[in-house]
Amino acid sequence: MPAPRHRAPPHRLPKALRIALAGVLLAGALAPVYAKEAATPAASVFLEELTWTELRDAVAQGKTTALIPIGGTEQSGPALALGKHNARVRLLSGRIARELGNAIVAPVIAYVPEGDIDPPSSHMRFAGTLTVPTGVFEATLEATARSLRAHGFRDIVFLGDHGGYQRSLVRVAERLNRAWAHDDTRAFAPAEYFHAASEGFAQLLRERGFADSEIGTHAALADTSMQLAAEPAMVRSEVLHSGTRLDASVGIYGGTPVHASAELGQLGLDEIVRQSVAAIRRDTAGRRPVPAAAPKH
Repeated sequence: MPAPRHRAPPHRLPKALRIALAGVLLAGALAPVYAKEAATPAASVFLEELTWTELRDAVAQGKTTALIPIGGTEQSGPALALGKHNARVRLLSGRIARELGNAIVAPVIAYVPEGDIDPPSSHMRFAGTLTVPTGVFEATLEATARSLRAHGFRDIVFLGDHGGYQRSLVRVAERLNRAWAHDDTRAFAPAEYFHAASEGFAQLLRERGFADSEIGTHAALADTSMQLAAEPAMVRSEVLHSGTRLDASVGIYGGTPVHASAELGQLGLDEIVRQSVAAIRRDTAGRRPVPAAAPKH
């Protein structure tokens, strides 16, 4: 029997060369992904989304305005979630920062004065509201502003979404400015933000035929409409139309939220951004940022 015939093995590259070639091909496939990531700068305006080196570089490049958003954790009736102010002020501060072009947004301050604990008063009469003493609140604002100043910010702006602590914002800004009288850093508490959220938006609603008895002052038409535009998941729309009692007995003051809509709310959000940006630009006009000092290790 003739010896079996063996086929010649197919031509193959040396193993080392095949491994090297595979590496080249893989690198080529991934190159567009890595190039895209490397070419994309840190675009967030939120301090807590940046690394410390990204923040340092942003300040060095002229982003020396710091916005301190202040919310609150409080009841807003049975149709609005307790974190209403926190979600809204974060969204609005982000929009304001992008409009300004030279601003960074600090984390939201969610613990604010909301009434006495014992006996409970104001919003503390309803489950879920959290409160802190006014002195603690003001000390927190001051320490936050001083921290931002230490990192190179020169214009520090308090933006408060809740009416109860507006005087505290002014007091802290005045106190800081006295302490920084011979410094280049200044603190601001523009009244325009809250004015636009309250009286400014109310006037826009009046012009569209709504009465004050519906617009309200807390958790009614104006408040609920803005939340529908800002964070609709925090609004229980089924409650609005369920026939449930919606008045002061359940934490809704001065009006009713039944006819609230995101379309109306967007008017209010846009007005807050417009007035706040104009006020901050006015207050900080002509000021020059000072180069940030190198961080201490």
